[in-house]
Amino acid sequence: MTLLPALSQPTLGITLSENSHKYLLNSKSKRTRQGYKSDLKHFAAFCQSQNVLPLPAAPATVAAYLVMLAEGGFKPTTMSRRLAAISKAHGADQLDSPASMKHAVVKEVWAGIRRTIGTAQTTKAAATIDYLKLMLAQVPTTLSGLRDRSLLLLTFAGALRRSELVALNVEDVAYVPEGLVITIRSSKTDQERAGQKVAVASGKVLETCTVRNLRAWLQKGAITKGPIFRGITRWGRVQDEALSDQVVALLVKKYAQLAGLDATLFSGHSLRAGLATSASKVGGVDERIIMKQTRHKSEAMVRRYIRDANLFSQNVSGMVGL
Repeated sequence: MTLLPALSQPTLGITLSENSHKYLLNSKSKRTRQGYKSDLKHFAAFCQSQNVLPLPAAPATVAAYLVMLAEGGFKPTTMSRRLAAISKAHGADQLDSPASMKHAVVKEVWAGIRRTIGTAQTTKAAATIDYLKLMLAQVPTTLSGLRDRSLLLLTFAGALRRSELVALNVEDVAYVPEGLVITIRSSKTDQERAGQKVAVASGKVLETCTVRNLRAWLQKGAITKGPIFRGITRWGRVQDEALSDQVVALLVKKYAQLAGLDATLFSGHSLRAGLATSASKVGGVDERIIMKQTRHKSEAMVRRYIRDANLFSQNVSGMVGL
């Protein structure tokens, strides 16, 4: 590519300084760090193929990289994340970011890509209270079923992220007259581990009561300390290790499919989104109250849930006599 300045020696990849490593290891969540590592590895491989430096990289290199990603079918969200990773790596070494939009070549190429490909995100369906009940109806009356029922209910009622759910220990749950108080030790919006408390009220019906189903699972699984949600062997032995967050996503898809829903539309995030959507649509709950439970720091995402939940509320197409 003519945009790229050549090197006398080909680079073997990005070599981060001690400061860079420290920054990337401590400033973000484990998932984000893994994403940065993967993104930087991909960028380094591209730079090596073009015989140019990845650190410090030239703005023209980043622009050419974006073109390659666009032509390779990558989504704008993925490209945006990789721009962020490149910026973080340079910033950690106190280098000017070649991925900044202040560089005309990057700004213009990025704008052209967004106009050509579009920026609409593919979102998963929210597992609203109605969908959740359909999924719960498919849960068997077995030990694994007892675990799965508790898992689905706690994820929904607590508006928990998958990573938060699987990190929960018995010691993080306190029973109070009103229900449960869960302590989230670390989360996406609490990287410094200050801790967040989430209240989950007792349900009115046994089948959908988060508190009673959690108690039943812990009692039947003989779990008195350590991870709450664990694997179960084919012989019915409850394992010591916590489930992975990928397993949570698979369980959501599994029960969505058993309920006759399109499993491809659901993910581990669907239950968290489902509570926010249901709270607005069914309960008419104010966004500030929803944010208290979901712990969103920005109103933008919660407002999208509310907007989607109320698409048919006061909709003129149904008010004109058709």
